[in-house]
Amino acid sequence: MPRNHHIMTRRHLIAAGAAILAGPALGREDPWKAVADRARRLEQCHALMIRIGGDDVLAERFRGPGLDRAVPVKSVSKTIVAALTGAALDRGEISGVTATLADVAPRLIPSGADPRVGALTVENLVTMQAGLERTSGQNYGAWISSRDWVSDALLRPFVAEPGGRMLYSTGSFHVLGAVLAEVGGASLLTLARSRLGNPLGMEIPAWTRDPQGRYLGGNEMALTLSDMVRFGEVYLSAGVWEGTRVLSRDWVNASLQPRTSSPFSGLDYGYGWFLGRAAGQAYALARGYGGQVICIVPGLDLSMALTSDPTRPARSQGYFGDIMRLIEDAVIPAAAQV
Repeated sequence: MPRNHHIMTRRHLIAAGAAILAGPALGREDPWKAVADRARRLEQCHALMIRIGGDDVLAERFRGPGLDRAVPVKSVSKTIVAALTGAALDRGEISGVTATLADVAPRLIPSGADPRVGALTVENLVTMQAGLERTSGQNYGAWISSRDWVSDALLRPFVAEPGGRMLYSTGSFHVLGAVLAEVGGASLLTLARSRLGNPLGMEIPAWTRDPQGRYLGGNEMALTLSDMVRFGEVYLSAGVWEGTRVLSRDWVNASLQPRTSSPFSGLDYGYGWFLGRAAGQAYALARGYGGQVICIVPGLDLSMALTSDPTRPARSQGYFGDIMRLIEDAVIPAAAQV
């Protein structure tokens, strides 16, 4: 039974009755049709799904792969790894977010690393505040061409103090993924399937591995649109899915608290989630290259997933800005009418 089934059914009946009485007579447009039409006009957008209270209000493919096909979600993978970090904390495999790399996975620290590397905390990694030179952007190609992605990321020079400004870097999440595999005694793929995929009914295909065989933390995972929405719903339900505790309430709450902010979008950032506010509603975003997005709006019990052409960029001043306007100016106002 969907979460809040009785509440939402009653709400939908009221809304449906109001639409029957007032909609056609007054020529009011279905707000979800307007949202779909607006998304369809974004030429990079492939598909969109929105659920409120566990009920689908919109699920449409505009172009690209079908709705039931797993597609690359790019850096939405970082939010998945952040969730797996919470799962490790919940199991006591990591003592807390202040645990250091030297405490939890000393074998990952390469010879010759700056002494500050061992003092990097789990929180520094999950918020991308490690202070090490970025491996993303123009540095990404050289990083994934290296012989050891973990060592390469940790041997880079410090360009900021740990815990200082956010430096968007897939390397930080790859190191974090390696930590999770070390403390969990299994590959990141196995952990993702057992701790998220199985309880949520999500298919998680194998993805890219580094030269040491570690699954890439923070990029290249693939999910279906409905799996993306379902992942968002776990955070809306304080970590529970169909009666099963997947993540602790404490981790969910902590994840959605601002820890730093993005220098690119200006959005705040928690544990794997970008955080914003529009029309009086707080929202959280998982964001991947090309315009792969999971958005949750806790105050409206809304979870949304949007997939896009993964080969084209989605910059804050370009297509990602269009997605933000879709969310802030169309999706949230439409949901507020329900």
